Amino acid sequence: MSRILIVEDEAIIRSALRRLLERHDHRISEAGSVADALELDPQRFDMVISDLRLPGEPGTDLIRHADPVPVLIMTSYASMRSAVEALKLGAVDYIAKPFDHDELLETVARVLHQQADRHSTPPDITQASGSAQPMIGNCAAMQVVYTRIRKTAPADVTVLIQGESGTGKELVARAIHQQSKRAMASLICVNCAAIPETLIESELFGHEKGAFTGASAARTGLVEAAGGGTLFLDEIGELPLDAQARLLRVLQEGEIRRVGSVETRHVDVRLIAATHRDLRALSKTGEFRLDLYYRLNVMQIDLPPLRERDDDILEIADVLLDKACHRHDQPGLRLSQAARRTIHDYPWPGNVRELENALERGVILAEGHLIHPDDLGLVPPTRSLSKPSAGGHDLMDTTEPASDDEEDLSLEDYFQHFVLEHQDQMSETELAQKLGISRKCLWERRQRLGIPRKKTPRRTAG
Repeated sequence: MSRILIVEDEAIIRSALRRLLERHDHRISEAGSVADALELDPQRFDMVISDLRLPGEPGTDLIRHADPVPVLIMTSYASMRSAVEALKLGAVDYIAKPFDHDELLETVARVLHQQADRHSTPPDITQASGSAQPMIGNCAAMQVVYTRIRKTAPADVTVLIQGESGTGKELVARAIHQQSKRAMASLICVNCAAIPETLIESELFGHEKGAFTGASAARTGLVEAAGGGTLFLDEIGELPLDAQARLLRVLQEGEIRRVGSVETRHVDVRLIAATHRDLRALSKTGEFRLDLYYRLNVMQIDLPPLRERDDDILEIADVLLDKACHRHDQPGLRLSQAARRTIHDYPWPGNVRELENALERGVILAEGHLIHPDDLGLVPPTRSLSKPSAGGHDLMDTTEPASDDEEDLSLEDYFQHFVLEHQDQMSETELAQKLGISRKCLWERRQRLGIPRKKTPRRTAG
């Protein structure tokens, strides 16, 4: 059982992280500042997860105090430049807020796995997924994916991963990186859809002092920060055209030019991109550069949706059920035959993430030793999974219901809780800034979680 120290001044986020990590068998301690963390002696832990901005000293101060214990920095996309600086100071990685459960758990598992490897023999990376949490499934479609990963990883070519949300595109990217010649260097993951359009070029390629209002110092971009390693651009179809042109130059010439600079810099970085959209179709409407598509698509890996993995669904369900039973201390629970048929026949629009949530719900609601179809809470395929109720408080049926107690809030629940609590006092711009996301991302999350906007627009100052 790994010991993790969470350093976060917002109690609601700290509590959500604690509950999430404890459900996955980690032993958690908490602190609200660097000073509080030092009293707990961070070197006694296996890992430290710290917010970047804390009262008093910044979270990056823990990097030297905790050494050699790895420090994972949490930050919002609004302060992504500071995250790059944290990497240069020695942070093992960063994760952007707001983030989902899978992203956090995968990052934590990878960091702990790498930490364990430093004190043991080199890991066997011949497994199909190449990650601390191997991919599950042996259907024909996944065998093709595994083969493509094994052949692609050492070739150091650009890779385009295509698949629906929840199919595991980042898992594939991590597997490719971990089985590549760059495995000992950084893997930097960026969600292009979550970075404000006005900041994306600066975040990716850096900027010079005075390049724009607020650029008080020169900053290194994420492409440059990933030098020697791998850059994973998720949802690359959301990149604006100007940023696409700059990225094309990286792929063609191996060069970047910071915003506001006339000087080019050489970069050695492997690019892995992912999307759920049809980039070729986007190129026909002028939304995506066709020449960039061809540069990205040197090697393509298509991830099958769960509904096309008939031979794997029940195997995946059994593995996830065991984990859910362990988290909730409910040993011996099994799926009834009717529940197994329901799981096998359900279309799973949310893919593996939706399956995991349904099984966790089943473990909580089951009476006796069997989980029945009603316990899974699956919505009939003809209904929309994200249709909001009249009051606007109905989350997608693929998530657990939010608790009335702040201490029980999950990370997704925290987003809903924050928006509903503050939208009467804040404009959409202010809400997005507080959450560290773009207005577009805020709107998309509202749609996904079924949170309607206020009926009456508010007048903002200025």
